[in-house]
Amino acid sequence: MDIPRKPARSRRRWVYGAAAIIAVAMVTLALTRIGPAAPSVERATLWADTVRRGDMARQVRGPGTLVAEDIRWISAVTQGRVESKLVQPGTPVQAGTVLVTLSNPDVERQALEAQRQLTAAQADLTTLRTNLQNQLLTQQGTVAQIQAQYNQAQRQAQSAEALARQNMVSAQELAKARDDAADLQTRLGVERQRLEFMRRSNQQQTAGQESQVAMLRRLAEFNQGQIASMQVRSRSAGVLQELPVELGQWVNSGATLAKVVQPGRLKAVLRISETQAKDLTVGQRASIDTRNGVVAGHVARIDPAAQNGTVTVDVAFDAPLPRGARPDLSVDGTVEIDRLSNVLYVGRPNYGQAEGSLAMFRILPGGGQAERVNVRLGRGSASTVEVLSGLNPGDVVILTDMSEFEAQARLKLR
Repeated sequence: MDIPRKPARSRRRWVYGAAAIIAVAMVTLALTRIGPAAPSVERATLWADTVRRGDMARQVRGPGTLVAEDIRWISAVTQGRVESKLVQPGTPVQAGTVLVTLSNPDVERQALEAQRQLTAAQADLTTLRTNLQNQLLTQQGTVAQIQAQYNQAQRQAQSAEALARQNMVSAQELAKARDDAADLQTRLGVERQRLEFMRRSNQQQTAGQESQVAMLRRLAEFNQGQIASMQVRSRSAGVLQELPVELGQWVNSGATLAKVVQPGRLKAVLRISETQAKDLTVGQRASIDTRNGVVAGHVARIDPAAQNGTVTVDVAFDAPLPRGARPDLSVDGTVEIDRLSNVLYVGRPNYGQAEGSLAMFRILPGGGQAERVNVRLGRGSASTVEVLSGLNPGDVVILTDMSEFEAQARLKLR
């Protein structure tokens, strides 16, 4: 009789199952070793640059405005009300051009009062001179009269002496003649001293009154000057840039009424970040972008103090400005502070600081992936930075801020 055989399929099932389990285990192990997939980044959204070796110009950059070198601020000498505006901003003016007229009745009244006081003082001076001259003439007449009397007394005394030698005049009459002459001589000396004192006194009194008249004249001239100042005039030729007053407005003494500039003499005033201004010095070369051309210049002045995190730098132009340049025009300025020879450099990244270390992504050959590398940077410029280590010439690195991928070792570029 036939003996039934066991089927061979059960053994095959065990073999296939074991093989499947081993395959799954190997795939799982491989996946755990591979790790998570690299994140993907759009290549068009990245800014990259190539590492180069050569001369690197260190520059600092900042925004600014064009400012007139010769600015004339015109202020109100006296307070008053604006009656008329004769010139509009932007109009060329000459020295003496009337810009604004003011009015103030009090100033006119003070001028009239000062003129009245001056006239009265001049009349008093004239009266004083007349009276003193009359007194001087009267005293001169008195001196002349006593001089004549003294001369007559001397003659009489001499006659009495001659007659006394002939015993024709008594001793008493001779003594009287001598006494009369001596008395008149004394009176003549006193009157002469009085005349000299009167002359000196007259000079002092006249000088005092003349000083009073001079002071009142200056006061009257000052008040007339205040009246004239209400016709506000330009002090120099130029262009009227500002006229910040309106008709009927009351302005106080010292208030700014107008601003006149010379448009042909302009300078650039840049605002440089205080962290970049440490190496700035007067005389360094600069270039100013006026949006209508780039003009060469040099640093003329550096503000010693920082304001709101910036340092003000004045740049004088070495070449003529393009047409259309005018005060308050916005510009961008670049100042060259140094030039490094034969260094490795790359474009300045949007993150990190110069003279420090940071992680950057270097694009691998083929452009499909980027790997993270540690880079040590040296001295920086406005658009470039020195590379001390971590990169080689020809490497292409991503300059866009990649801080969101700082934990990734690789990126996939698509």
